[in-house]
Order: sequence, then C-alpha cells, then structure tokens
Amino acid sequence: MIERYLPHTDFSSYEDFKAHYAVNVPPRFNFAYDVVDGWAEQDDAKPALVWMDDQDHIQRYSFGELKRLSNQAANLLAAQGIRKGDVVMLILRQRPEVWITMLALNKIGAVVIPASFLLTAKDIVYRVKAADIRMIVAVDDAEILAHLMEALPDCPKSLTCAIVGGNVPDGFLDYRAELEKASPEWEKPADFAGGNDPMLIYFSSGTTGMPKMILHDCTHPLGHIVTAKYWQHVEEGGLHLTASDSGWAKFGWGKIYGQWICGAVVAAYDTNKFDPLHMLHVMETLQLTTFCAPATLYRFLIKEDLAKYDFSSIKQCSIAGEPLNPEVFNQWKKLTGMELVEGFGQSETSVLIANFGWDPIKPGSTGMFSPLYDAEIVDENGRPCEDGVVGRIVVRHTDKRHPLGLFREYYRDPAAMAASWPAGTYDTGDMAWRDGDGYIWFVGRSDDIIKCSGYRIGPFEVESALMEHPSVLECAVTAAPDPTRGQVVKATIVLAKGRGYEPCDELVRELQDHVKRITAPYKYPRLIEFVDALPKTASGKIRHSAIRQQSGNEAPPAKN
Repeated sequence: MIERYLPHTDFSSYEDFKAHYAVNVPPRFNFAYDVVDGWAEQDDAKPALVWMDDQDHIQRYSFGELKRLSNQAANLLAAQGIRKGDVVMLILRQRPEVWITMLALNKIGAVVIPASFLLTAKDIVYRVKAADIRMIVAVDDAEILAHLMEALPDCPKSLTCAIVGGNVPDGFLDYRAELEKASPEWEKPADFAGGNDPMLIYFSSGTTGMPKMILHDCTHPLGHIVTAKYWQHVEEGGLHLTASDSGWAKFGWGKIYGQWICGAVVAAYDTNKFDPLHMLHVMETLQLTTFCAPATLYRFLIKEDLAKYDFSSIKQCSIAGEPLNPEVFNQWKKLTGMELVEGFGQSETSVLIANFGWDPIKPGSTGMFSPLYDAEIVDENGRPCEDGVVGRIVVRHTDKRHPLGLFREYYRDPAAMAASWPAGTYDTGDMAWRDGDGYIWFVGRSDDIIKCSGYRIGPFEVESALMEHPSVLECAVTAAPDPTRGQVVKATIVLAKGRGYEPCDELVRELQDHVKRITAPYKYPRLIEFVDALPKTASGKIRHSAIRQQSGNEAPPAKN
C-alpha cells in the first residue's frame, strides 16, 4: 500500500530524506475508499483495529469488517439526510463507532468535526452555529447527554442527534440499532469527495479567544505518512497506540490516517479516566509495537515500578503534545532502556518537526524539520534567524506549493487567515531556535513568552529545571503581572507523593535556588504556588491559560 504513494521509502540520511521525500497524490484521493477499502480488497481479514476498555474487554476488527461497517454507517447517515458537504460532529470518546463513522462520512463526502467529551452546552451551541452542523453522534455518557439536551433548545430544529450506547433518550436516534439494520452494500457516489474537497474540521483550543475552525481537505491523511512511518516508526501488522481521545487532532495524528496507510494495527484504549497502572497493563497486554503519548503521561508512568512490566515488544516510544523535559527523557531511558522520540506539530499540520532516526537524539530538542514543509525560524521582520536566536516557526512559499498535511484555511474566519497566513507564509505562532547542527529547540507559544525586566523567558526551560528537583511531580510556568518588571515568572507545582516534601517557605526558597543553579538566574520563579493537580485538556496537555485565569494572574502576552 505505502508504495502506491511513495516512489522512494528508504533514505540513507536526514539530508537524503529532506531532499528526496515525495508523495504521489492520486486524483481525487479519498482515504476511506483508497486506503481502508483498498486494504480490504487485498486481504479482507487483514487486522486494522484492536479496541480495549477499562474492564479488559477486547474487540478486533479487520479492514474487511471496517469496510462493511462503514458502508452500513454511510447508508444510515444518508437515510438521515446527510449529503456531500454536510457537517457532522462526533462526541464518541474512543468507541469503535468513531472509526466507523469517520470512514462513512468520508465515503459520503461529508465533513467530520471530532469533538471532546468535555464540551459544555455553550460549547456545543457555538460549534453547531459556527459550522452549520447537521448532525451530532454522541456516546450515552450521562454528562454528555445532559449538556447535549441543555444545548438543543438553542440549536436549529433541523439538527439530528444520534446516541451510541444503551441509554438513548426519547427523541434521539439509536445509532447502534440503526447501524445493525443498515445494508453493508454501498455504491460509491459519482461525485464523491476527494483531493481538495473539505473533509475535516478541528476547533482550536480557544486559549486567546473563541475557537477557530481549522479546515483540512481530503489529501490531509497523506501528510501523515511522515508522522506515522518516519517519526512514530509504525510497522505493517504492528500494533500502535497513541494515547488520545477522539476529540483531538492527536487522534488524526496517531490513531487512523498515517497508521492505516502504513498497514499498522491501531490500538485503542477506551478509558474513562487515566490511570498509570492500567495504562501499563494495557501496553503489556496488547503487546504494542510502537507507542506515543504526551509528556504528562510519561511523567506519571516513570513514577511507577516499570520493572514489573514486559515491554519487550515495543520498538519505539514517541512523544508529542507538549515539550519533553530532559529529565523525563533520562528517567524513561534509565527505567526502560528506550529513548523517547519527540515530535511537534499543530492541529493545522501533520508532524512539522521530529527526531526521524538518522541522527542521535539531543534530549530537549524537538528534532529537525519535516521534508513536507519549507519551514524556517524568522524574526519579527520575517528574516531568517541565526543559530541560537529565538524566532517564530513559519512555513514559507505555500502560495507556490501547498504542503500535504497543512490545513486549507481557518474556516469562515478571514481575519485569522490574514493574521497568520499573509503573502504565502503560514505563521505557526510557535517559537523555537536552531543550534549549529540543525536541531530545533522548541520554546513555546509566542503568547506564552514571559518578558521580565527586558529578558525574554520561555516557560519550558524553567519547567525543565524544576522537573529535575525530586519534590516536583509536574509543573507549569506562566507569566504574572508585576508593576516593576512588567512580568515575573510564576511556577504552579504538584508535589510528588511519598517523598517527604510539604508546601512551605523553605521549599519555595530551595526550588528557587535550584532553578538558579540549573539555568540562568534571572529565569527563576519569583512566585511559586503548590496545587493538588494542574488543569489539562482531554489529551493531557497542561492548560497554561487556565492556570493564569484561576490564580487571577492573567498577564498580557509578551511582545517580541
């Protein structure tokens, strides 16, 4: 399958990869027809998906089964009036219906919006109206149902709602019952969506305003070949688990597109609440080949007795979603013998920077630019930065060649397009610097940069220093307003249990002195707050903006 899209699959070095990587894009490429149904035509029984829940129930699906189930779902959705170009939102956690319905919508030519199970009624109403959503398919979780029913009076009466599970309220469509009755025969429409037709919308996190709609077209999955094959190093027939809920772009990165193009088996752990011990149990039980998770998850795993678990089947562990602290890298390698392979990108992109495997890993570095993107680090005037100078990550010359994996537009938001994508250059809004060997060192979002007494301080470097102290389980560094310095560094810290540390002034001073020893003294946190837990997104990212808001220390963004 992979040879259909890549004229060359093996490269001798990063330089060879960067210079010669290319993708053959078939006319009107459609992931469901070309990849999933394509595998089924080659081998109906080829394994595609292994699903496991907290009760250790396991279900397995072949590509042939997914072809038939997605055909049934396409017939179900079409019977509800869903047509090419219509928008459908899924709030399905990691039920098997996520994969089935995404494929069905792709076959119809409809646009899918993956959504988090944490959405409130207000969030649902906003999304329905912003994107003209025609249908919502949601799990029967009591809290989700409550938010959905609260939202419905403020939504168009034409909105259809279907529920997956046994608790289906009156007036809602029983999705599983209707799916079972639907025909497994589906005729590919003559006007099926493909190529540059819209396929997928992600809503941004909305940390600096109302969420933006990130529109991807039908070629987007091909951009994730680099993500899956050359960063995560998935293998045909091998099991790959990415720790992510279906409502986040990480799901598209790690649980469907690139993995299935490469013929890997997607492993799904459908959990209601993250538990490090059960995650380790799942990793061992499923005998994973490759694994990917955010740094936060690894921070919890390294606190457990990893010697009790057999990880001999795992060939690579990768990490994305937030920067990797060198201390986490070092501890994971010490405890498992495996290096964590970092990658970086956005909901707007496929993997943009990664450690691809030809060059040694530098702990703390994100790696090198993907060959898909003409990426550069530039200053405030758009000029390339010299080595060692922090600047903004941009993708250049998109007007001449639109890179596979890069989003098409901020849907219905010309102001956001004008601000982030002027004159053929997409400004990611992320800050980094490049060393003399070409490695990229991620700093953070431009609006997270702390400017204190004229110094520009990246939160990640301070967080990394704090993480080396034995008292710290996890932490978040944010800006706090200061009348004299403009902004000062604040650290919000969760202490490690069972190590004898308690919040006190003495520990505050010890942590401040520790940071001064580890990094430049001016970067030390002048404010330290101890908390029981940090606010996070469903995918495990620490919500720095929420910490600022909760503490009353919302600071204005630093200016470059």
